[in-house]
Parts: sequence; C-alpha cells; structure tokens
Amino acid sequence: MEHLTLIIGVVVVTALVFDFTNGFHDTANAMATTISTGALKPKTAVAMSAVLNLVGAFLSVEVAKTISGGIIDEGSGIQPEVIFAGLVGAIVWNLLTWLAGLPSSSSHALFGGLIGATLVSVGWNGVHMDAIVMKVLIPAIAAPLVAGIAAAAATRLTYRLAARRSADQTAKGYRAGQITSGALVSLAHGTNDAQKTMGVITLALITGGSLAPGSDPPTWVIVSAALAIALGTYLGGWRIIRTMGKGLTDIQPPQGFSAQTSSATVILASSHLGFALSTTQVCSGSIMGSGVGKKGGVVRWSTAGRMVAAWGLTLPAAGLIAGASAFLADQGDWGVVTVAILGVAACATIWAASRRDRVDHSNVNDVDPVTGQAVATEGGADGAVEPVSIPAPRTATGPAPQATV
Repeated sequence: MEHLTLIIGVVVVTALVFDFTNGFHDTANAMATTISTGALKPKTAVAMSAVLNLVGAFLSVEVAKTISGGIIDEGSGIQPEVIFAGLVGAIVWNLLTWLAGLPSSSSHALFGGLIGATLVSVGWNGVHMDAIVMKVLIPAIAAPLVAGIAAAAATRLTYRLAARRSADQTAKGYRAGQITSGALVSLAHGTNDAQKTMGVITLALITGGSLAPGSDPPTWVIVSAALAIALGTYLGGWRIIRTMGKGLTDIQPPQGFSAQTSSATVILASSHLGFALSTTQVCSGSIMGSGVGKKGGVVRWSTAGRMVAAWGLTLPAAGLIAGASAFLADQGDWGVVTVAILGVAACATIWAASRRDRVDHSNVNDVDPVTGQAVATEGGADGAVEPVSIPAPRTATGPAPQATV
C-alpha cells in the first residue's frame, strides 16, 4: 500500500463515508420499482442489489479515471484538504436530500463539492470546464430524457404485446423480468457510482504524492470502495425508495420491467464511455417515462417538479457547502478539525431528525395511491409502524365501520 499521511488517511475515510451514503441514497435506483410492485420483498431486494453493486465495482475503471484526472486538474496545486472539503459538502447534501426523500444525484453532489472546494482554494485554473460540460452537464440533461423516452416506448410495446393475456398469465413473467432487470441496474450502478469514490481517493493519493499522475486506482482502493457502496446499498435508502417506487406514479409490473431495462441500458453505455452521469436522474426519468407510456397512466408532476428542482440545486448547493469548508480547511490544521467537527455535527443532526419519522422496509410501500403521499402511521407496541384506524362518518342508522388507512 502507498505511503499515507494523516490528512490523506482522513480523506480516504471521508471518501468511503461518502461512498456509503451514495449506496443507501441510490438503492432506490435499482430496486424501487421491484419493491413497489411486490416482485421481491424489500430486504431481499436490497441484499441482492448490494451484492451486484459489489460485483459491478470491479468491472471497469473508466469513470474513476474521469474523476481522478478529467474534472479537476491534479497538477494545479490542489491539496488533499481541498478534496476533504469537497467530500464534506457532498455528504451533507446527500443526507439533506435523503431526509427529504428526494432522489437527488449523489454524483452531482460529489462534482459540486469538488468544484466548489477547488474554486475557493485554487481558482478556475484548477477546474477543467470542457470536461465538466462534456462529461457531466450534457449527460445530466440527455441521459434522463433518453431513458424516459426509451421507457415510455418500452412500456407501450410491453402492454401491446400482452394485451390478449390475463394478468395471471403474465404475472410470473413480469416478476422474473423485474428481478432480472433490477439486478442489471444494480450491476450497472456498481460500474458507475462506485467508480466515483475510487476516482476521488486516487485523486487524493496523487495530490498527496503517494501516486504518480495518471495512475489507475490501486487494488485496495477498488476493494474498499466496492465494499462501502455495497454496505450502504444493503441498509437501504427507504425514504427515497418510497418516493421513486410510489411517489412518482403508481407503477405496475410491466412499467417496472420497462423502466429498469431502459435505465440499465443507459447506465451501462455511459459507464463504457466514461460518462460520470447521475444514475438517479436516469432511473427517475425511466420511471416517469413508464408512467407516460401506460395508457391512462398518471405521473405526479408536482413530485417530479420537486425532484427536478433538487437536481438543479445539487451542484451549486454542494459547491457552496464545500467552498465554505475549503475556506476553513485552508486556514491550517485547526480549520480541518473544525470542518470535521461541523460535518459530523450536521450529519448527526440530520440522522436524529430522520428518527422522528422513520421509514424502513416495514412501511416503505405505505403510500396513498391517489396522492402518492405517505399514509398516516404510528408506532406499534414492538416499535413497528402500524396503520392508523380513522373513524368513518356517522350515518343515519348509526356509526359506520372503522376505515383503515
């Protein structure tokens, strides 16, 4: 293993924490539709996704090269403290959007954090704007549109092919198709998102003098990043799974199969080309496309609007947090310690807030089918979430039966 200084060690650990948040933030990308349609039980779905994310992380390093040497100029005098500040910005924004149940882009949070920290510490000469436009911004606009159009067409074709068959006849096939396509999305996610953390750690090693410029990620970096994202995936980002699985549209098995297949195709193609796109945006676009593609399907555009707003805010918001962190970190050791303390405090506060309204495998699908909003729930005797019994209006002949939400 390369010689590691204390600050590089801190950056490596922080990068793996980001990788972990990336995993549970993006579990919904692969398994939201599979869980919402009942093709797999929630715990089984996230376990399968975790294993395939782990496998996918070993299949390519093209995206890692884009991060380590494409977006940030590794020869511009960037220090590991700058990368640390960028990671803090990405982690805090990831957790804020997770708390809100918004499937924002972990990738763009990372890009925004690195760019914001670099601009404050080094200036514009530390950023490759042409690479940002070609490999980040253009894919961010094109990928969800392409995935959405493909999913809409696939959904329409799927329903047409199965028009003369009953739901019972097609149920088994759709379930197998959803499991297979969900597995493919998980594998694709590993080939793209796990690479980003590998690229960040490699960039830190290069800037700290532990690796030569242009080096590929060392084996230990690949293994540790793969394990971190797999663990995060297994724990499951249930809040975002609820939004993507039930909040955007009422997904039926044919739609789930079409959306996941379209997402996997776009992600794998982008990984092959080295485009560090947002898998969240791709999968969200596919789900919206599947809602449009179904005759009579309904897309909850208010929820979609909130998601798109979060997408637009991610780069600048993560950049602002990272820029402030970089300003402090540049002041010396006390600044780095202050950033670390503030980052931990922010994460702990967000986690505590999430415990007041828990969402987990037991209530992830408890959503009103009309509004897409979570139904009223309360804690049961064993801490599990149970439906709330709401009295129905009285009638002329006496009280009506209890209505369960």
